[in-house]
Amino acid sequence: MTLAEDICPVPTIARPDMDAAIEAARAAVGLPAGARIVAAMSGGVDSTVVAALLHKAGYDVVGVTLQLYDHGAALKKKGACCAGQDIHDARLAAETLGIPHYVLDYESRFRDAVIDQFADSYLAGQTPVPCIRCNQTVKFRDLLDVARDLGAEAMATGHYVRRAVVDARPQMRKAVDPSRDQSYFLFATTAEQLDFLRFPLADLEKPQVRGVAAELGLRIAAKPDSQDICFVPNGDYRSLIDKLRPQGREPGQIVHMDGRVLGSHSGITDYTIGQRRGLNVAVGEPLFVTRLDPARRRVIVGPREALLTSALTLDETNWLGDEPSIAAAAEAGARVLARVRSTRPPSPARLGLVEGAVSVTFDAGEEGVAPGQACALYDTTDPDRLLGGGFIRTTLAVSA
Repeated sequence: MTLAEDICPVPTIARPDMDAAIEAARAAVGLPAGARIVAAMSGGVDSTVVAALLHKAGYDVVGVTLQLYDHGAALKKKGACCAGQDIHDARLAAETLGIPHYVLDYESRFRDAVIDQFADSYLAGQTPVPCIRCNQTVKFRDLLDVARDLGAEAMATGHYVRRAVVDARPQMRKAVDPSRDQSYFLFATTAEQLDFLRFPLADLEKPQVRGVAAELGLRIAAKPDSQDICFVPNGDYRSLIDKLRPQGREPGQIVHMDGRVLGSHSGITDYTIGQRRGLNVAVGEPLFVTRLDPARRRVIVGPREALLTSALTLDETNWLGDEPSIAAAAEAGARVLARVRSTRPPSPARLGLVEGAVSVTFDAGEEGVAPGQACALYDTTDPDRLLGGGFIRTTLAVSA
């Protein structure tokens, strides 16, 4: 038994209908057999099954794996599922399938675009979503260029999201399995990128995907899903931030929103909006972090109702809707469903413009919204359709 099996539960594996799975992959690609497809292989079960299904469907599959951080060091870590095994697993899977496989060193690009941005966001009192940054930059920008250089007609990934073509335009839609849907993390995918991307797992559930892997004799069939940020395999992201941005360890005050100084803290990077545990202050009522003031090194706390947000503004917006731009939709006051966390259902809202920035005003208060998070937008008349979104710049409390 491996270390991963010792510490991680054995995943559920369902017996697959291989012919149906292959046909679903062929339909998702929508290109004739023999077309070259680059499969982004992370070393996990999802991306490996994508490569396998496309190979079985008769495509000319080329596997590409990105080395994004020091896998050699990660290999020595204990207590994390499958830490450091990803590149090895991807290479072995490609050999088993009989497809060419390339490993590209993107460690420097990943550090600049994702890791440093992650640390800077915490230092600025924000709550980043590094998986979105990775998809937005390294995977769906740089890797797409590599795929085109290799002569591919499309690039396929293991994301659980659907791609549909309506009136000759690609749409991004939620996956058939709502518990696996990753559309929130892909809001920044542009129309041009979506035209080149394919998602062959959109119509499958995870046990079926594992079943395909087992049926094909792939050793990763029971490999547990990663539970941590990939570059923080032990889950201790604060130690990473301390190392990269030690100035975040400067002490400051914990202040009630009514102005009372309640205590002190040893670093603003220890706190996020909505946090309750670890405040070490007592006033006879539950308190939550409602705002961070990095310039004054203050953590602002208050009652739970102070977490309710009535509106927000967006930075770095992306638009996949029918209107010419998100600004046009905002100017028209378009109705949307806004999703501020991947684990939370979308809420009814209206787009608008505030001093040139796109705003989202909720019909009812939304709790625990933090700058730096993503806000994904969906169609009110077709809730499975992703319209785009942006990163949250500012928030407005209900009581403001």
